[in-house]
Amino acid sequence: MFLLRYWSSLSISLLILWSYVIWWAVMVNYYFRPEPRMWVTSLGIGVIVGFALMLSTGSISLERFRRRFWESARLFICPFLVSSFSALVAGNSFILVFSPRWEENIAAVASIAVFFLLVRLLNMIVPRGE
Repeated sequence: MFLLRYWSSLSISLLILWSYVIWWAVMVNYYFRPEPRMWVTSLGIGVIVGFALMLSTGSISLERFRRRFWESARLFICPFLVSSFSALVAGNSFILVFSPRWEENIAAVASIAVFFLLVRLLNMIVPRGE
């Protein structure tokens, strides 16, 4: 029930962040490369930039991770997603984050639209609880 309540009560900010993840996942589906070096490099960039972001937004402490886990985790996840996306689509004529193939962009937009509709539906049917 916790997950249903979480999904049903997402703020606009979190809906947008989840949309980024969905766009990334759709494009990874099309451009995935099983090259461990690329994925480890992206992970390393996520860790390095994540620590820099943690330092720039406050102290690094176990207490901060414990109290604001997902907020802290996002500071590491976002750089990983950005670096892996860049590595996967390099040389494929992307414009910003948009694929040169309209079908791929439509698939990503449609996936995000379905996600928004599901969240809206959950918002209407999941009871508000303590």
